[in-house]
Amino acid sequence: MKRLGLFDMLQIAAGLSMAGPMFVVGFEFVRTGRLVGGVGFLALGAFALYFPTYLVNRIGGPRAWLRRRIGRTRSGSSESNAGSGPAANDGSDTDTTAADAGTSAGLLERLRRE
Repeated sequence: MKRLGLFDMLQIAAGLSMAGPMFVVGFEFVRTGRLVGGVGFLALGAFALYFPTYLVNRIGGPRAWLRRRIGRTRSGSSESNAGSGPAANDGSDTDTTAADAGTSAGLLERLRRE
């Protein structure tokens, strides 16, 4: 079984912080005999408990966010080079890579190559 990571724990905490009060209210409604309202709050609490996990599964986790962010940066620079013709590929790419080594994109690119 996969152990819970920090991001998983944050998802659970976010879900419980939203759903906890709804569960309490729903349980109190059921206890006092207001079944329709109680079942409604319990169902709403179950939805709120799962909602953060649904969002992360739908849009991806932090790695997917970084990949998309880097993908936009790389595709934007390749489109600008592609439009300027074959003269742009004269070996000057190595100079810009060395100059960008201090930026986060350069760091992530070096980590990806390793």
